Amino acid sequence: MMSAAHSQTTLESKLEALQCHFTWDLDPSKSILLRRKEKFEDIGTEEGNSWLGHIYNLRGFVQYKLGFTEDAQSFFNKAAEAFSKIRNADEGPWLVVNYGNLAWLHHHLGDQAESQAYLSKVNALMNKYPSPSQDQLHPEIYAEKAWTLMKFSREQKKQAAGYFQRAIRMQPDMVEWNTSYVLGLVGSFRQNKKLKADLLEKMRIAKEQDPENLYLAVHYLHQCAQKGESIEEEARALATKVLKNPVSSYSGIKPLLKVYNYYFSIDEAIDLAEEALGTNPDERYLKRCAALCYKWKIINVRDSRPNPSEIDRAISLHKEVIALYPHSFLMKNIELTSIYAQLNYGQAEAEQIYQELLERDLEPADKQMLYNSYAKYLYLNCRDYQRSIQYNMKAVAIPQQSFYRWNSITTLEKIRDRGRSHMCREIEEFLENLQEPL
Repeated sequence: MMSAAHSQTTLESKLEALQCHFTWDLDPSKSILLRRKEKFEDIGTEEGNSWLGHIYNLRGFVQYKLGFTEDAQSFFNKAAEAFSKIRNADEGPWLVVNYGNLAWLHHHLGDQAESQAYLSKVNALMNKYPSPSQDQLHPEIYAEKAWTLMKFSREQKKQAAGYFQRAIRMQPDMVEWNTSYVLGLVGSFRQNKKLKADLLEKMRIAKEQDPENLYLAVHYLHQCAQKGESIEEEARALATKVLKNPVSSYSGIKPLLKVYNYYFSIDEAIDLAEEALGTNPDERYLKRCAALCYKWKIINVRDSRPNPSEIDRAISLHKEVIALYPHSFLMKNIELTSIYAQLNYGQAEAEQIYQELLERDLEPADKQMLYNSYAKYLYLNCRDYQRSIQYNMKAVAIPQQSFYRWNSITTLEKIRDRGRSHMCREIEEFLENLQEPL
C-alpha cells in the first residue's frame, strides 16, 4: 500500500507537470504583484470580451499570491463560467489551465482529494482534446500562456509573441489570438523602418479580421498617423465609438488620446479626456488618462503654455490618481515630480517628494527605479551632475536586470566616453568592478 508521504510526492510531481499560472514562473515581488493587481482591475470585465476567462484566471492567481485564497477561488470559478459562455460549451481544452490552477489552489489549501479531482479533470480533457502536434502543447494553452506573459511582464513580451505564433499556426481561425499577438508587437519596432512597415501590414490584416476591436483600430490609426497619413475623419469617428464603450484600459481611450495629441493638439486631447471623465466622473482609469494629458501639456509644450487653471488641474488630478492607485504610488509620485520640475515655483515640491520617497523602505527593484528617476531629475532640472552620476551608480549597483538598470549603465558609459567629467575614472572603475555582467 502506498504511504502517505509517497502519495503526496506523487501528487506534487503531477502538479509540477501541469501547464498553469502556478508553473509558469510568475513569481515577482509583492510590490509588483500589488501594482499588477491594480493594473488588471482596470482591464474591465464586460460580457463579450473574448479574454474574460483568461482575465479571471490571472486575477485569481494574483489574489492567491497575495494571500487572498477565497478571492482566488472565486476568480477561478468565474473564469470557468466565462469560458463556458464565450465558447458556448461546458468543457473544452480552454479549461486545462483553469483546472490546473484549481488543482494547485486546493493542494495549497490542504484539500488533496479535491486537488486530485481537478488533476483527473485535466487528464480527461487532454485525452479528449489532444494537441494537433504531438511534440507541442495544445494551442489553447499556448494562447493563454502568451496572453498571461504579455500582461505580466514587459521583459517577457518576446517569449509571449513566440507562444502566440505557435498557437496561431495550429489554430489560425482564432481571430483574438492574432489581434493580441499583433498588439504585443506595438512599440517593439520604433527604430527599424522595415520592421515598422511589416508591423503596419500585420495590423491592417488583423484589423480586417477583427473589425469590432476598437483598441486595435486606434493603435492602427496611430501607426498610420506616424507614417504621415491623413486620419482626421477616422479619428473623430473612432472617438465617438470609444466614448460609448464601457470604461476599460482596453476600451481604446488611452491610445486615442495619444493619437489626438500627436495628430491634432494636446488641447483637443485634453478636451476628449475631460469629455470621457464628465460622462464617468468616478472612473479612476479615466482620471489617470486625463492626468496624463495635462502632464503632456506641461512637459512637452508644442502649441501653447499651460495656464494656471490647467496647472492646478494637472496637480490635483495627479494627487487623486496617487490616492486611487495606492500600490503604484512610486511611479505616480514620480510623474507628479515631473510636473513640478517644469514649474518655476515647483522645484522645492519636486525635491520634497523625492526625499520622502528616498526615505521609504522600498524593495530593490523599486529603489532602482527611484534612483534612476532621481538621477535624471538631478541632471536635467538641477544641473547637479555629480549627484546625478552617484544616483545612476546606486541604480546600477542593485543587481536587478531591468530597463532602469540598463538606462543608468548606458548613461554612465556615455559620460565616461565623453571624458568631460572629473568622475570619469571613478565611473570606469565602477563599471569594470560590477559583479553582474553589463
